[in-house]
Order: sequence, then structure tokens, then C-alpha cells
Amino acid sequence: MGESSRWLTAQRAGAVIARGWAWWGRRRLRVWFSGVVTVLALVLFGPVLTIRVATGGEVYAAADAPSASVGIVLGAGLQADGTPKPYLEARLADALTLYQSGRVRALLVSGDHGRVGYDEVAAMTGWLTAHGVPEAKVVADHAGFDTYDSCVRAHRIFGVTSALVITQAFHVRRAVFLCRDAGIDARGVASPAPGNEDTRYWVREVPAGIKAVLDAMVDPDPRFLGPRETGIDRALALP
Repeated sequence: MGESSRWLTAQRAGAVIARGWAWWGRRRLRVWFSGVVTVLALVLFGPVLTIRVATGGEVYAAADAPSASVGIVLGAGLQADGTPKPYLEARLADALTLYQSGRVRALLVSGDHGRVGYDEVAAMTGWLTAHGVPEAKVVADHAGFDTYDSCVRAHRIFGVTSALVITQAFHVRRAVFLCRDAGIDARGVASPAPGNEDTRYWVREVPAGIKAVLDAMVDPDPRFLGPRETGIDRALALP
């Protein structure tokens, strides 16, 4: 083989090796990228899937809900005039239905009263009593600053052991999950979303689901605890 032939053979071999390394590099990049995407998907959506599996089929419409001792109504904001926003009013309407039908015997309204002039709990209580629920049957939790706090306080402060948790569909499974983690035999009531349900709420459930699973793993104390309150005990003792 002449010098030029050997040179051409070496060139071809070098090209083959270079193509092989390029292919291997692209393959490694694809594998790395796929791995990153898989990890991100697990981190982002794994908690939401965990919550959905853990809550199974335990979500109902108000008309089909089973019985429980207590209905827990979670806050959802107030209008500028201090009245419940439409989402919260829909939850309160379902709570009223559940109470009037005898499927719950007391209502725990849990919301934000963290600043002067903003009292979700008073607005919720006022709506229910204005629609015929006896005041003694409505118990107020003024430190339900988020879903986790509401559930933990319902069990540890108010002694709730069995409950229907009333909120919208985008939120209800997370609420049931956290209340069960807190020690409550909880099922969910998915209230209707007034108008077209805002997709932002569903998107928000991705980071909220991550927080919920972390809270369930760590079990931190809520922002406020305090002494045991007997309002639910008294409400359940009444006919």
C-alpha cells in the first residue's frame, strides 16, 4: 500500500471514529435530557398524582355526599364590601345543603382573620346564620391561614374526627389529603365553580401539591395553635 493510500485509509478511519463519537455524544445528551425531563416531571406532578391516588373516589357533589359529624368550609376570599366571593359563596351554599339535609350536624368555618378589617370567618358565619343555620351550630376558626393549618387545627384544636371538607374541585383532593394526614376521617365535597373555572387555580395546584406532600412528610405545627376549643363538642351535643 502506498503512502497516499495509507493516508486515505487513516483519514477514513478518523472520520468513522469522529462520527462514532458524535453519535455517542448526541445519544448521551438525549439520555441526559430525558433524565432531566423525567426528574422534573416527577418533582412537579408526582405529588399531584400521589394526592389523587391517596384520596381515591372520596369526592362527591353535595347532593350525593355521605354523612359526617362536621362540615369544614375553607375560606376563599371576600369582596371589597366584606361579603363572600362567588367561590366562597358556592362552598357556603353546599354547606347549607349538607346541614339542612342532616348529613352534617355542625359546621366549622376556617379562614383568614389575620388583619384588622379582613375577617373571612365572620363573613362565612354571617352568611350561614342569615340563611337559617343556628348560630350555635357554626364554629369559627380564625387562624385557618392555609389548607394545612385549617386541617391540623380542626383536629388538634377543635377535636374534629370525621368531616366533609367543602371546597372547589381543583382544591378538594388536596384538602382531603391534608385533613386525613391530620387525623380526620375526611371526604370531599366539590362545590361548583361560578362561571368558567379559572385555569390558574388548577395550575396553582402543582406547587400547592408539592407543599402539601412536604407538609404531610414533615408535619410542622400550624402558624397558630393555642388551647383546645370546645365549640364543636357543644355544637354536636345540641339536637
